[in-house]
Amino acid sequence: MHESGEDYIETIYLLKKKNGYVRSIDVANELNFSRPSVSRAVGILKENGFITVKEGGELELTDIGLKKAKSVYERHTNLTKFLMLTAGVNEEVAENDACRIEHIISPETFKGIKKYVKEHKEELA
Repeated sequence: MHESGEDYIETIYLLKKKNGYVRSIDVANELNFSRPSVSRAVGILKENGFITVKEGGELELTDIGLKKAKSVYERHTNLTKFLMLTAGVNEEVAENDACRIEHIISPETFKGIKKYVKEHKEELA
C-alpha cells in the first residue's frame, strides 16, 4: 500500500474512533483534500478490500483495513514518542516527522524503536 493509502485508512480509523462514524467529506475536511481526490482514494481502498461504503455514504474499515490502520497508527504514535524522547523535539514537530517516517521504516527498526519507547515511557509523563 502506498503512503497516501495508509494516510487515508489511518484517518478513517481515527475519525471513526473520535466521532463513531466517518464519511468521505469528513476525510476530505480532516486531510484538507478535495472531494474528488477523496472519492478516487475511497474507490481504490474499496477495490482493494480495505473499506466498504455503507448505504448513506458511511465508510467502514474491513478486517484487513482495520488491521492495517492500527499498524500505521501504532507506528505513528511510537515514532512520535521516540522522537520526543531522543531528539527532544516538541510534540508537533515529532508528529509531523513521524507521519513521514511511518511509511518507510523497516519492521526491524520499528521493533527496536517500539522496545525503546516501552522501556522509557515514564520519561514522557
